[in-house]
Amino acid sequence: MLRLLAATGLAISSLAAAHLPAHAQTPAKDWPQRNVTMILPLGPGSGVDITTRLLADKLSAKWGKPVVVENRPGGDAMVAINAFLQANDDHTLLMAPTSTFTAHPLLHQKLPYDPADLVPIARATNTLIAIGVPASLDVKTLADFVKLAKEKPGQLNYAGTTGAVDFMVSGWLKDTKIDVAKIPYKDGVQALNDLASGRIEIYGAAYAIMRPQVEAGKVKVLALMNSQRAAALPDIPTVAEAGFPVLTLDGLVGLFGPKKMSPELRDRIAADLIEAASDPEVVKKLTPMGQVVRPGPAKEFAAEIDEQRKRIAEAAKLAGGK
Repeated sequence: MLRLLAATGLAISSLAAAHLPAHAQTPAKDWPQRNVTMILPLGPGSGVDITTRLLADKLSAKWGKPVVVENRPGGDAMVAINAFLQANDDHTLLMAPTSTFTAHPLLHQKLPYDPADLVPIARATNTLIAIGVPASLDVKTLADFVKLAKEKPGQLNYAGTTGAVDFMVSGWLKDTKIDVAKIPYKDGVQALNDLASGRIEIYGAAYAIMRPQVEAGKVKVLALMNSQRAAALPDIPTVAEAGFPVLTLDGLVGLFGPKKMSPELRDRIAADLIEAASDPEVVKKLTPMGQVVRPGPAKEFAAEIDEQRKRIAEAAKLAGGK
């Protein structure tokens, strides 16, 4: 009887184990076998969040399985990255602006993760990154701002928020040899409010964040840090066109998978994401949100991430960092 119970227990245990979530590699042709989760390092309502939810709807229809968007903001993107890596599952992906992590090696002596474990699948969009000043400030161009700063050394302030954009702006200030004091902010919204009220004279951030204050007539955008002009803002020059190419930083946003994911599955997911992002309905909705829809394959995306890392490291060196 005891042997029969033991055998029955073993059979039940084996049956239960067979129904546990599978974390082994799934053949590309059979994927997905269950819900797909996309983890974001940003909160609801951000440009990247809206992008991801639009793409998730398209991909869910394509894949025949729900695509769940999971917001994990905080901790300098470490919360989201660690959740993604700990899942170690080919049904859990990371959708992120690369600027949330490309500066990590310059900010942290020891990283709690290996950057090589964030494997690019596909580029989705470029976030527009704007350089804004108070509407009340008597400047029309970046060159005007530099001239004003040289006339008033130490009297102007810029909002510094930890990360890639802060390194780029700090490096530019050193490169142009102007004395503008850094006021550190943890909250980008507060920085923008202080910019709009004139407490801060210059700030670099996603255009989507600035847009309400721009439309309210309290902030004006002098240039975009992106390498190309945006169709949605045809009158705003790039920083390179404005004479300061050292400030160039594209707001790359894309999808990442776990290191163990097969190349065949990465290619399949990339092709589906590129198709979804190319949908005219998606483009129409995202363009006003400060997102340039620019889907691309893993190889292109990875090369641009490497270039971004180099640019940030060069800016940090200019700014006096390591």
